[in-house]
Amino acid sequence: MFEVAELGLKLTKKEFEEKAPDLHTRLLQVQRELLESGKAAIIIVSGVEGVGKGEVVNRFNEWLDSRGIKTTAFWDETDEQAMRPRYWRFWRAMPAKGNIGIMFGSWYTRPIIDRAFGNIDEAEYERQLQEIVQLERMLTDDGVILIKLWFHLAREKVQKQLKEDAKKKHKGKLKRSPYTAEFEKQFEKFKKVSQTAIRNTDVGNSPWHIIESSDVFYRDLTAGQILHDSLSHALVSVPVKKKKTKVAKKAPAEPVAKTILDAVDVSGKLEGDAYRNQLKKWQGKLQELTWQARNEKRSVVLVFEGWDAAGKGSTIRRLTQAIDARLYQVISIAAPTDEEAAHHYLWRFWRHIPLAGYISIYDRSWYGRVLVERVEGFAPDEDWQRAYNEINLFEQQLTESGTIVIKFWLHLSPEEQLARFREREKTPWKMHKITEEDWRNRDKWNDYKLAINDMVARTSTEFAPWHLVNSNDKKFGRVEVLKTVCKALKKALG
Repeated sequence: MFEVAELGLKLTKKEFEEKAPDLHTRLLQVQRELLESGKAAIIIVSGVEGVGKGEVVNRFNEWLDSRGIKTTAFWDETDEQAMRPRYWRFWRAMPAKGNIGIMFGSWYTRPIIDRAFGNIDEAEYERQLQEIVQLERMLTDDGVILIKLWFHLAREKVQKQLKEDAKKKHKGKLKRSPYTAEFEKQFEKFKKVSQTAIRNTDVGNSPWHIIESSDVFYRDLTAGQILHDSLSHALVSVPVKKKKTKVAKKAPAEPVAKTILDAVDVSGKLEGDAYRNQLKKWQGKLQELTWQARNEKRSVVLVFEGWDAAGKGSTIRRLTQAIDARLYQVISIAAPTDEEAAHHYLWRFWRHIPLAGYISIYDRSWYGRVLVERVEGFAPDEDWQRAYNEINLFEQQLTESGTIVIKFWLHLSPEEQLARFREREKTPWKMHKITEEDWRNRDKWNDYKLAINDMVARTSTEFAPWHLVNSNDKKFGRVEVLKTVCKALKKALG
């Protein structure tokens, strides 16, 4: 595989200086086209240590308008990064639409290092590589232009470069990755492991470009040309960015014979002392379990979805009454801001994933993609249809990192919802809760019912199952949620 990058290809300084200005001009032009396209671009810079990847990144920043570029180096993890799921720090660095993100190191770095040093076996390595393939497909499906550059040197050239680096270090001019020295000692291991990574992740939507790096001028000009050609090819059929419009609405769905919601028993009730005693009991248990999770450094993500007026807010309040305020945050999800809309839809949810030992409570969530965006026509069919797999991957990455994910759908009958709507219209301190949008959503009850059925069928997994809760009686629903959270935490914490 790497033989193609050990041919001794070179450019003279004169040849480089003759060609670089034209490439510089063309890169600036294609960067402007990227800005107008509404697409984001990610450049992954990987390869042999000590090969001069930092110099290439500096060259990119010279040739492009630096106002539209952000470079992030993924070397040692900070304490904050180490206390969150692995992919959290990469999502934080995702560029907004129209911009370029250069990842110096990436989601490839840790798996390659772990495999080379024997920290993971071949099966786990293959699994992590497939997870990367899924992540990259998710990004490219969303319109991200992914450009993966692998810079290579033969071992003897690496050793020669290290000797030259030693001289620069003596003069205080050395800029080098913290992995370089160890990499040289384990060169053959890294080479074999890297070949596996490239082979398994070199796919049509995100191919690898292997660049011979023995000559600085050839390396930089080749990398710049690949960057230009990749952007140009991806943008050739992209129209100028226009104001987003809603997808044409479909006729309301006809009533269906039966869905998963019809299996929810809405007859349960709790009143008086029975409610108060149960509430006190489970709130007490929840207080203990959340501190146990804190001590064991297990983060918790609670997801609340449900019908309008199903009692999500009041249920969340009964939960938070039992949790120390220092341990949780409630994330109320509304329409995305301009900043959020400029990223992949999961970006804004990754931002709020809690530190190890802490809790994030989502009042509505990423499931809006397959519910409101599907029913209201805010997303094309192909977007929300692929979201099921994207959501499952997201939640799997959370749980594999030790996060406990607990998801609720609060259910009530259409008759009970109508009664609550009318009560809100008559009660002064509840009037703000009822809007025209609530009534429009009610008219689409059957559409939402079908969407909920699909959502549960396709995203209720062994690592993040759905809990459908009877909220026809709010007090019964609150206790049921508390009980379910406690049992899930107890099971996960052992």
